[in-house]
Amino acid sequence: MQATKNPAKATRASRLVDDLREAILSGDLRPGAKLNLDRMRESHHVSLSPLREALARLTSTGLVQFEDQRGYRTTEVSAANLAEITRLRSETESLAAGIAAQTAGLDWEAAVMAALHRLNRADPTRLASWQGAHTDFHQTLVDGAGLPILSEFCRMLLTLGERYRRLCGDTAPHDMVAQYAAIAEAAAVRRDADRARQLLRDQINHDGALLMRRFQTYTPKRTPSRSSAPDRPTNPEEPK
Repeated sequence: MQATKNPAKATRASRLVDDLREAILSGDLRPGAKLNLDRMRESHHVSLSPLREALARLTSTGLVQFEDQRGYRTTEVSAANLAEITRLRSETESLAAGIAAQTAGLDWEAAVMAALHRLNRADPTRLASWQGAHTDFHQTLVDGAGLPILSEFCRMLLTLGERYRRLCGDTAPHDMVAQYAAIAEAAAVRRDADRARQLLRDQINHDGALLMRRFQTYTPKRTPSRSSAPDRPTNPEEPK
């Protein structure tokens, strides 16, 4: 008989994933910080099992890395990494949006226009709220391709890109409202796959260039996290 998963344990791990993801995106857990499992168990009031599950899930998103004999650490940031994320987003999202423009149904068309409306209504001075609407718009575009692996990869890249926006204290771009509307119209209304791909590629590259300029002046938060460890080798196998 297949063992059933403990719903309470799964819920604890999911909440922990959300909390740790937010700490990493906001910079409270600094880029490259080693993660001390004992401190994390104490500060989040969880046992080792859900903590390890949460860190494993974050590792799969690219926000956390695991090193043999050294344990977990948050992923470093760099100009080269940001450039790679932007390039990959440009290629993969434009590919997915082009496929969606050719194959997706009316439900996707309605979902794209609804996501555009939410993005236009989002308060640009409240970055976290705007970021949610921004991510939803991009993800809705690519999900229409009906390719789950591609959609998940695009989701990961979106999160990694938005991390740079949060770390740099960037504001929502004010000059892209017309670009988003043009992308939605080309993809979901006119079903012009070539134009949708080009517009989305241009928008992502433009946004990436703005982020790159902001990143040149980025400095990590100085306050050490209770979950981070001193910069020395750690044993990944913490006692249960």
